[in-house]
Amino acid sequence: MLIRTDCLHFRGHVPCVPHKREGVHCDGCGHYRRRMGRILLIKLGAAGDVLRTTPLLAPLRRDYPDHTLTWVTDFPDLLPRAVDDAVRLDARTLPWLQQTRFDLAINLDKDREACALLKAVNADRKVGFTLDDDGLCAPVMGAVDPAQAEAARAKFTTGLFDDVNRACTLSYPQEIFAICGYAFAGEPYLLDRPEPAPEFALPRGRATVGLNTGCGGRWTSRLWPEERWAQLAHGLKDAGLAVVLLGGPDEDERNRRIAMASGAHYPGHFPLRTFIGLVDRCDVVVTAVTMAMHLAIGLGKRLVLLNNIFNPHEFELYGRGEILAPDQACTCFFQPRCTNPSFCLETLGVDQVAAAVARQLEAR
Repeated sequence: MLIRTDCLHFRGHVPCVPHKREGVHCDGCGHYRRRMGRILLIKLGAAGDVLRTTPLLAPLRRDYPDHTLTWVTDFPDLLPRAVDDAVRLDARTLPWLQQTRFDLAINLDKDREACALLKAVNADRKVGFTLDDDGLCAPVMGAVDPAQAEAARAKFTTGLFDDVNRACTLSYPQEIFAICGYAFAGEPYLLDRPEPAPEFALPRGRATVGLNTGCGGRWTSRLWPEERWAQLAHGLKDAGLAVVLLGGPDEDERNRRIAMASGAHYPGHFPLRTFIGLVDRCDVVVTAVTMAMHLAIGLGKRLVLLNNIFNPHEFELYGRGEILAPDQACTCFFQPRCTNPSFCLETLGVDQVAAAVARQLEAR
């Protein structure tokens, strides 16, 4: 029996997709494509950073159409179908990674485990960040194009010095594309919508505004006050809009209180794929820098982004949103807790956010 182990569809331990779908065998199979090699992409987390790395799939697929692409991540469920092999970095995956040869290995994380993995794998070319002999992160500077080395060094430096980070005018996609030897040209996020689309008992016949009211329990420095969310929800509802409160388990109690105070609709919190479907029902999303922000971008939604502690240049909104900053300048750059005697986000008014929502609805 003929077995084409060099086929792009061949998986070794389980049947290939064409066989499962059509019952074909290798002999005479019309789906045969010779696998020309393997690409490894390491981007473990956070969830939002994984999503905003997906634009890189476009040039990689263009340049390596017949290579198997393995993406090692903490969030494989977020990756699109365009990724052949989405795997977690764990005790089962690591031996395989160490024993497999890759034509190109890219690491875009600066965490120790990601850098150690790039150093350990067998690859003809390595790009991004690796582990130095002292056990610490270092940009890959040798055996790469000088422009790629400089891009990796620049990204490395922005993670070390806040003032350098503040001065950076590149978006995250521009930075990672340059590290990989590409020029970012507006390639979109790749995010698969859930199939079938989940059903929600949401108001119909009106534009829907999703308010993502939290930002995780750790990052209270970017948390707009709860009473402001309630006032915004009440005002938008009075303006004839359907208002839906978004969040996860950490935001459940807050969203219940806001719903009671404003009359906004709160359907509850859901598993990831269902939550993606809920965000997809919104026309405009108002959020701080969270995973919901990246989901909204990936789904092509209009966005009002409340930002204080991050460099606004890093966010690529694709012309579908705007970034609002508080009137009081933030002094807590990249810090999870506010260290200023007065909280800057209290100077971001409800009217400012409501006006931005109106602009985004008009621009749909």
